[in-house]
Amino acid sequence: MTFRRHPHLPIAALALAAALAGCTTAPAPVAPAPAPPAPVVPIERKAGWIIRLEQQRVLADPAGGPVADLIALAGDAEPGVRRRAIQAIGRVGMTEGVAAAVAAAADADEVVRAEAVFALGLIGDAAGHAAIITALKDPSPAVRVRAAQGAGLAGATTAGSALVDAAGGCAERIASIEPDDESAKPADVDLCRQIILALVRLKQPDLLLTLLLDPQGQPVSRWWPVAFGLQRSADPRAAGALAALAASPGIYTPAFAIRGLASLKDARAGSLARTALERPGADVKLRAEAIRAIGRSGDAEAVPLLMKQLQDAGTPAVLQLEIIAALGALGDARAFDEMLDLFAHESPAVRAAAMAAAARLNPEHFLLAISSLERDADWSVRVGLANALAGLPSEQARPALEALVDDPDVRVQGPALRAFARSAGDDAAPRILKALEAADFAVRAAAADLVGERRPAGGAAALAAAYTRGDGDANESARAAALRALARYPIGESRETLTRALNDREWPVRLLAASLLRQAGVADAAPARPAPIRQDAAFFESDRVLRPKYTPYAYIELRRGTIQIELDVVNAPLTVASFIDLARAGYFNGMRVHRLIPNFVMQAGDPRGDGAGGPGYLIRDEFSPLPYVRGTVGMALAGPDTGGSQFFIALSPQPHLEGQYTVFGRVISGWETLDQVTPLDLIDRIRIWDGEGSQKSEVRSQKAEVSLKAGGWKSGK
Repeated sequence: MTFRRHPHLPIAALALAAALAGCTTAPAPVAPAPAPPAPVVPIERKAGWIIRLEQQRVLADPAGGPVADLIALAGDAEPGVRRRAIQAIGRVGMTEGVAAAVAAAADADEVVRAEAVFALGLIGDAAGHAAIITALKDPSPAVRVRAAQGAGLAGATTAGSALVDAAGGCAERIASIEPDDESAKPADVDLCRQIILALVRLKQPDLLLTLLLDPQGQPVSRWWPVAFGLQRSADPRAAGALAALAASPGIYTPAFAIRGLASLKDARAGSLARTALERPGADVKLRAEAIRAIGRSGDAEAVPLLMKQLQDAGTPAVLQLEIIAALGALGDARAFDEMLDLFAHESPAVRAAAMAAAARLNPEHFLLAISSLERDADWSVRVGLANALAGLPSEQARPALEALVDDPDVRVQGPALRAFARSAGDDAAPRILKALEAADFAVRAAAADLVGERRPAGGAAALAAAYTRGDGDANESARAAALRALARYPIGESRETLTRALNDREWPVRLLAASLLRQAGVADAAPARPAPIRQDAAFFESDRVLRPKYTPYAYIELRRGTIQIELDVVNAPLTVASFIDLARAGYFNGMRVHRLIPNFVMQAGDPRGDGAGGPGYLIRDEFSPLPYVRGTVGMALAGPDTGGSQFFIALSPQPHLEGQYTVFGRVISGWETLDQVTPLDLIDRIRIWDGEGSQKSEVRSQKAEVSLKAGGWKSGK
């Protein structure tokens, strides 16, 4: 593998002379005494300001000063500085930045214009919609692409007709593209994909079908974005086209089509899913989607086929889990005995899935079966048991659920409390309120959710106390849950705590509090700014952030092999920096892949293993227009700006995630390993290479000088 100096770094290795080249001095005043020249600010200094202000979620330096201001930098002489300042304005998300982004949408530089309409999409304010619609007619195809993306992100419903007009000729341009093609496309083709996604986001099925169906009601192309758009339309008029696409070769197009038919409850869904499942050499991703569709379609004819595949020793573990879930959904009693046999399976994931399915297939016999079982040694199986018991008659399930609520592992207590509350009804209130005082933040978060749902007497005061109790947590989720629950009480009982939370030590909690107050009618509610940051100002102007020598790479080492990832220091410098720090500290060593959904994502990075854990701090979102295709690495979130250590790798195209989750890397090798990962696989370690350390001997570096022009900050020939 060749490692190289990065060709598109944000400031990498800036030469001071070049940095000064774009600066000018102020004109001499008319007054007799000449004014001193304006201070010359190197471009790298401006870059540091931009990154810091973006992280602080402010438009101007809180300490004051005439230069460290994103609005001012959006008018800089250098197009690269203007572009990056506009990107930051979009990420900050304040409506006060709309005017600057609208002005930038008319910039002479097409790269700045493209960034501006994407930024308007991130801000989402209606005042920016007109500029986005105008940009759909921009002479630059690249600008039109970003305008389509921005329209969808901004919820610009008035852009629908303009999007269809901009799609003129798309049917011809995409007609011959292969179904699974994920390669980068020319701007005029990428525009077609972005328009499809925008119309999906805007929920305009009439326009979407006009674009994607020919006069005979058939799809205009077998390319996967067409199947995605038709599936997401949720419109019965798309069923015929989806049925045709379900027979397409490849993986993604038939998978989207089968999913769409199952969602529509179309009678053809079951048989087409069975055909796909039995297709010779069918990929695991397609087979998984077919199995899910069978479960949703109620296709009882598929039970023998599913049972046969479940019993086949060659069936991958991820498909076994999908089959178990589908059999449970189908409710055919023929599968019950098979589920009982799986209670002793070596895999905790299989044991938990089998319990859930058995409870659905035959509740009475399931209760008899578990009464003779010993307590499972794996906490995740006990969580699965709690979830299985939640749907059963309360008088029979309650004793087992009460024991699970008191489980010695806190990871069991939260899910068990939810199940117990569902089973016990109003009798659960005292136990739920008591759980607001639990030591574990996840248990308190679960209790807060339940209080918000039920609103028992005294609940508002208990939630306010729970918010205060959460001040000592390294994780913000219990405080956030307390606020969401409080907002379901009258504003008179919740306002004081919600207002206090506008100054919470974590930025996402401030954002949430402001949103909840506005929903309650407090129109001027806003989070206290600047957002707190962990780094000092010098960090944002350091060599590490502005002048990294090489593209960093991460090696995820698992028992099955190694997955190599190229990290993106251009679009997500702070996310990458955090990931590298954690990896080098050994943080990920010994963690498990706690979530894996075939044809969706593999997710890891949680020290708890239940999806609730993190590193004890949060990082800001660094959204970019980059696509989510197979191998894209993103940061998992529980809400805006709640990134931490949990990352995911897309296993197939996931366009609905674009502009919603930070992209900070991409898989470049180890594809076979990625395809073989199963739930609860162990990560031995994650190694980092960025030109430093002993791993340097393993690679051959390509020596290439990085300039202002390469970094995109300085224009030049």
